Amino acid sequence: MNRYLKNRSVRHHGAGRFLVAVAVVAFLVSCHQPSPMQFLGQAQGTYYSIQYYDAQQRNFQPQIDSLLDAFDLSASLWVDSSLLRRINANLTDSLDNILYTLLGNSLAIEHYTDGAFNCRVGRLVQTWGFSFKQRSEPDSTALAAMLQAAHAEVTLDNRHLTKKPDTEFDFNAIAQGYASDLVAHFLASQGIESYLVDIGGEVIAHGRKADGKPWKVGIERPAEDSISAPVVDIAIPLVDRSVVTSGNYRKYYEKDGVKYSHTIDPSTGRPVTHSLLSVSVVEKECWLADAMATAYMVMGLERAKNFIADNPQGPGTDAVFFIYDSCGTMATYATPGWKKLK
Repeated sequence: MNRYLKNRSVRHHGAGRFLVAVAVVAFLVSCHQPSPMQFLGQAQGTYYSIQYYDAQQRNFQPQIDSLLDAFDLSASLWVDSSLLRRINANLTDSLDNILYTLLGNSLAIEHYTDGAFNCRVGRLVQTWGFSFKQRSEPDSTALAAMLQAAHAEVTLDNRHLTKKPDTEFDFNAIAQGYASDLVAHFLASQGIESYLVDIGGEVIAHGRKADGKPWKVGIERPAEDSISAPVVDIAIPLVDRSVVTSGNYRKYYEKDGVKYSHTIDPSTGRPVTHSLLSVSVVEKECWLADAMATAYMVMGLERAKNFIADNPQGPGTDAVFFIYDSCGTMATYATPGWKKLK
């Protein structure tokens, strides 16, 4: 864990905000180099793409599929029998290693971002129709109850969880990033030194390609709507780092002419209304890039800029933001750290 996030107690109070992260990143590979091992698959309701250089030409897809299947059985909200679903239904209070890590990291990020990240908002996400349940706009009484549950204390004692019965967790804003980290750790354990891991846009690039050049990763320009073809707007070189993009432009619904973003702010319990379209964050660990991108989407551009200025040595300082400016034109803001990546 990043040194700025160490030694955070799992016992935590405080309000927070939440985003179900949607990362849309495409990778670019040179055709003038020896071909890496590569394969595609499906996991966590999305795609994955793995590339790596291996002198033995070993195929690790079966092992990676097993790893990701085990991850879904622990942390997926879409698997009825997952441990997370049973935790949320108060059928067990015992966490495995995956949920223990996800919860600890999430609470640390919530503390670090002063509540701009919150993993205890499962009922809010479901209510607004961005999970496995049907959408139903809550009245003020129901909304207040869900907000209270999202801000309630949770404690751990020897990996046994204590929470309010109506507090439900949703780790979608950090889970795919952490799954990418686990796949990367597996490849490293097999002696692989150069690889590109992409799970639904949560990307880790380690080492360099066979020609000695960095892996090249493309960042999608925010689309006009949920069905528009992806267009790569920015390409950055990555060595031993991760990049994650969170955005509002593909996952939303319209009602009575109003677009409802999937980015839910737990301080209000409602979708955010600011003009930030997407943010991409580069970090050492993919889960951390995922979490910080989530936090910034909840903050909005101005608050995010102030946060970065106040924490210049902390995580999340290498970021690029796509926004609508005052004239309704798409514009970008890149932090100083991001500008150094090119």
